[in-house]
Parts: sequence; structure tokens; C-alpha cells
Amino acid sequence: MTYDPDNIFAKILRDEIPCIKVYEDDLTLAFMDIMPQAEGHTLVIPKTEAQDLFNLEPDMASALIRTTQKVAKAVKKGLKPKGVMLAQLNGAAAGQSVFHIHFHIIPRQGGIDLTLHARDQADMSKIQEIAEKIKAALE
Repeated sequence: MTYDPDNIFAKILRDEIPCIKVYEDDLTLAFMDIMPQAEGHTLVIPKTEAQDLFNLEPDMASALIRTTQKVAKAVKKGLKPKGVMLAQLNGAAAGQSVFHIHFHIIPRQGGIDLTLHARDQADMSKIQEIAEKIKAALE
């Protein structure tokens, strides 16, 4: 499979589709998942064309994991979950639905099940409120 430049994350990187940004640097972007599995579900992507881990240059992989760690720490500090789950899926059989490599940062609370991914859009004002807590924890 070749990289599809019309995938939703590529469109977000080109500012063709809006997102609620949490963090951005020259190599990566972190933003809120609008169809979250849990409150605070955040996505981290590289600013390069790579459909999965196997197509990502090592330097970009390093940048991606650095940003993922930085944002995950902010999610933990800002939202105070009992735990934080990281997920990175490669290929449709693994559950990947957007073929631009990305990490999911999912805050977990004891006794609260994850919702099904990419099923229902959450309230955007609530997502924005949560994003502000994460951004404040980055500072």
C-alpha cells in the first residue's frame, strides 16, 4: 500500500480540516481525537508521509516518540487519570483506520470501559475544555 495524501491526518497537516491542537513543533503535531475512546484521548502524528511504523524514517520515529512522551506526561499531569494507555496500530488487521502513522494517548480511569473508537463524535466544547487542561500542563 502506498501513502494516501488525502487521508484525514494529511488534510489536518495542510490545514484543510480543523483540529483542536494540544502541541506542535517542526516535526510533530498532537491534537484531540474528536471521536474519543475516553475523555482526553489525544493523537500524535509526524509531519511526514508515512503510513505506518515500517515506513517511518528513524529520525522521525524518534521525534514522534519524544512528542508522544511529552504529551502523555501532560495528559497525566493535567487530567490526573489512574493510568495512561498508549496505542500504535500498523495495518487494517491491527485496527489502523487512518493510514498515517500515529500514537493514541488514552487516559484510563478504573472501572470505566473504553468506548468504541471512531463511532460517535464527542461534544466539541468539552473536548476544547480538556485540551486546555493538557496544554496548561505542558507549560
